[in-house]
Amino acid sequence: MNLKLQLLEDGKVVLEIPLSSTEWPKDKLETELEIIEGDFPRYSRIFDALSNETRFKMMRKLLEEEDKTISFADFMHDLELNPKLVWENARKLTEGGFLKKTGRGEYSFSEFGESGFMMISLALRRLMEALEEFEGL
Repeated sequence: MNLKLQLLEDGKVVLEIPLSSTEWPKDKLETELEIIEGDFPRYSRIFDALSNETRFKMMRKLLEEEDKTISFADFMHDLELNPKLVWENARKLTEGGFLKKTGRGEYSFSEFGESGFMMISLALRRLMEALEEFEGL
């Protein structure tokens, strides 16, 4: 398999990652895996934050808001959640780095939040589809 993941900015490749261990020099792959292992608590918080359907719906709702801000009460009302569920899930999204509290009962994306959510949810879905298609060939 000779798949590579590319990140482009204005048509210019800013990151290219081979998706097969055979495409990596052994020492570089070992270094990358050591770095990932060291950052594992951070990755765990990120994936834990998005590994729940309610939290995904909360992020989607926030993304749909024109000003990218939503109130605690709107989370409750729009998603039909009780206060405890909103609080617990907002806490997980905050710990994962996606949300920040901007005022009394108001939430918005953190600096990482919107692009992180888009990249992880949308790009990962497309990447999985491409890998499944490639495997099917």
